[in-house]
Amino acid sequence: MSIAPDVAAAETLVNGDAVDDGPRRRRRRKGTSQLKDVPELSAERERVKAAAEDYAAGLDHSRPLPKAELERHGRILLEQLGIEERFLGFAMVLIGDFFWKREFLATPFERRLLLLPHCLKHAEGCPADYDEFGLDCEKCGACSIADYKVKAEQLGYRVLVAEGSPIVLKIIISGYVDAILGVACLNVLEKAIDKVLVAGVPSYAVPLHSGDCRDTKFDEPWIWEVLDKYEPLDRPRTKGYVPLLRATEQVFGGRFDDVAPPDHDELVGKGADENDEAFLAAVGPEAEAEAIARQFLRHGGKRFRPFVTAAAYEAASGRDHAGGEDESAAALPLGVSRVATAIEAFHKASLVHDDIQDGDAYRYGRQATYRKYGVDRAINVGDRLIGLGYRLITTATTGDGAIDPTAAADIVDRMAKAHMRLCDGQGAEMAWRADRDAGLTPIEALRIYALKTSPGFDAALYSGVRCVGPVADELSTRLAAFARHVGVGFQIMNDLNDWRGDGDNKLLVGQDALALRPTLLLAFAMDAAEGDGRRRAEEILSTEGSPGRRLTAFREFFDAGGAFKKAESLVDKSFDRAMATAEELDEGPLRELLVYLATTILADEPEPPTIDTATLPIVSLDMRMGQPV
Repeated sequence: MSIAPDVAAAETLVNGDAVDDGPRRRRRRKGTSQLKDVPELSAERERVKAAAEDYAAGLDHSRPLPKAELERHGRILLEQLGIEERFLGFAMVLIGDFFWKREFLATPFERRLLLLPHCLKHAEGCPADYDEFGLDCEKCGACSIADYKVKAEQLGYRVLVAEGSPIVLKIIISGYVDAILGVACLNVLEKAIDKVLVAGVPSYAVPLHSGDCRDTKFDEPWIWEVLDKYEPLDRPRTKGYVPLLRATEQVFGGRFDDVAPPDHDELVGKGADENDEAFLAAVGPEAEAEAIARQFLRHGGKRFRPFVTAAAYEAASGRDHAGGEDESAAALPLGVSRVATAIEAFHKASLVHDDIQDGDAYRYGRQATYRKYGVDRAINVGDRLIGLGYRLITTATTGDGAIDPTAAADIVDRMAKAHMRLCDGQGAEMAWRADRDAGLTPIEALRIYALKTSPGFDAALYSGVRCVGPVADELSTRLAAFARHVGVGFQIMNDLNDWRGDGDNKLLVGQDALALRPTLLLAFAMDAAEGDGRRRAEEILSTEGSPGRRLTAFREFFDAGGAFKKAESLVDKSFDRAMATAEELDEGPLRELLVYLATTILADEPEPPTIDTATLPIVSLDMRMGQPV
């Protein structure tokens, strides 16, 4: 299989480093899983807490602490106290607490969230049920949850009982709360550092003494020290990305009709979930494609790409409204909002078509568009999203907050190139799947990734900067290099997440394996099989029995080739290279943005879990043909 050689970095990513990463960086995914012990004695925990408060007082509070920097501070604190390295996670959490404590206490009670873990409840006899927001905790007095929950709600807090719930950041971005008081184990708190703290959310965490979720305890006085306290802040707030994340959310929320006015009047003011069959019948056949397209554009996904465009614009323009007291100041100019929406429209169009080609059953927790409306209508919806994307860029040159027409032309060119490279990568993937005799090397898989994923990140970054003014060739090259490293790492993480049943994406475990897609995991397994890999994969697919049995066989096949560990190692390399590229820029908002994106997009995740074939969420599909059976 031959693929365009404009992604030569794939070779060095697999075969060795061509870039001198230098001794100043350690492999971030080396992990701290073995460094999450909590001191057994209360006096020792109090000693670390007091030292962390003193240490945090001397830190720069102008911007959030990246995880690597927080880890460095944690190691320094442990060395000062003469404490073992296994308590590193505990020290990091406490330094983070006191870094953010003043801003947490300056947040009104009604703008705070109390996050409690379900393991505090009595496992037996608990009358509460779970809903989409976690445990619906009744005030029954059966466990300590009620004590904190009742007091917090009396003060005006919102309360969520759930374990490391992924909706926490969504709640923050939606504008309901501005700060978090949480109780959780160190494993959960480490993920919060990756996703919540680096975004600039004032948080105060109380660590559980153990992570085994049984009879767990924590220092209850610590939560009462801050629960009912309010103190106005006497210094500027730490700058973060939450206001800009919210501004991006509003582009697809209350501002959507202004940013992307519908062509059919009957669609004005219609929400993202109003396109059921009754609604579609009411709007009429001519408006149907637009109604479905607009709904899909507004619903689902993390909206990384439009945020990247918006944040790149902010960084390049020097507006720097990310940390202001007045969040309305972060509202994006209309022209920039349209460009950001265009990048999402192109991305969503590719997903509609990709689901058809790959036979994916679900997208964003719902039936894929082609399964709900049929293949023909879905293709048409994807095509309409492409048209909407180009229209949004051309209309970005008119009205308030317009961008320069030459900028629009350059943005169209960059996005068109990204779109064509995406098609090249998808074409290479489909060609491989059609050739039953073709092998697959890790380098070939990475080339496909570099074509399918990286150009979209590049177009998003470039477009935001170009909205401000011309982009120097040197900066353009560096943005493309950064996007290549982040995009490849992101796609590898998607491979790993496929074995976790990613609820934000497709919900199904092992879907890529059952579809025999040319993933990096499959490439590593086939490469280790020394020429016999394709036959082995085909044999697994033809194995009689449940899909769970085939997935177990694939997992063993991947494990035998060391696929998961090798993939994790390449995410390490992608992260290091992305960070090295970011650090080549002069210090300033754009460099800070790239560091934030690399840290957030390539955040650490747990290893793929052991498959329980009895409880796998699997839909029976002939994935190679894309047809339900």
